[in-house]
Amino acid sequence: MKLNRIVALSALVVVLGSCNNDDDGTTVEPARPLSEVLAEDEAEIQTYLKTHYYNYEEFKNPSEDFDYQIEVMEIGEGDADKRTLLEDAVPIKVDVPSSHFLISGEETTVAHTMYYLEVREGLGEALSVADSAFVRYSGNLIDGTVFDENNVDFPLWFDLASLQAPATSTFTGTAARGFSEGAALIKGGKPAVVNEEDGTYSVEDYGIGMFIFPSGLGYYNIERTSIPAYSPLIFKLDMYAVNQTDHDGDGIPSIEEDTNGDGYLFNDDADDDGFPDYLDAD
Repeated sequence: MKLNRIVALSALVVVLGSCNNDDDGTTVEPARPLSEVLAEDEAEIQTYLKTHYYNYEEFKNPSEDFDYQIEVMEIGEGDADKRTLLEDAVPIKVDVPSSHFLISGEETTVAHTMYYLEVREGLGEALSVADSAFVRYSGNLIDGTVFDENNVDFPLWFDLASLQAPATSTFTGTAARGFSEGAALIKGGKPAVVNEEDGTYSVEDYGIGMFIFPSGLGYYNIERTSIPAYSPLIFKLDMYAVNQTDHDGDGIPSIEEDTNGDGYLFNDDADDDGFPDYLDAD
């Protein structure tokens, strides 16, 4: 992948509180029980996985002009031999606390399943949900509506830790936690090679993946301009580079401040001061 401007791969990471670039306002619906919504989302996701496939044959035997972009298609007549997304997807469990969406009641934590497809393994570094990712991405609804994407020539840095922030958080606002969880499964590419003559750089053998997750790992009861409330989300992602992050500058990588080891940074607060440990140098 050749990119047409230099972006310092060690630069300050852009902290985004949302994967959606829409700023036209949001509407918050009353939050329904997690398990109730999850059952609906899972049925919708299963139907999608069983009735769609991606261009795996092109990835297996790429032509010289193949752009290495994931294309998802619905199975139609004559596609009986196609391998469905369900056959390729790896289910991954992620615990979601009801408090994340200010839901009260007997339900405290509900295990959600996200589905991950590793389309091409990256030959670079791995990362965690506490790190930063330099990516090209595209997000769409199950009906195919694209709600957000960035130009293939202009990747963006994402602070994956901030995307875990719950709806009650004052740190980043509401975010799609599933983006963080999915991105952390994809390895980066080889070190960038810079062309000093024209300012371009290239990254080879970067990871390519796709992940689908229920609304409990997305925006849940928050309706955005192009995302209805309670919408499962789909992301396609190219992982060009990764950067291990120490958010509070205390010399300890942020992932090591996930002291209970559950992969969720916002429930670790050793001194009970309201700041998660990865943001608290004390």
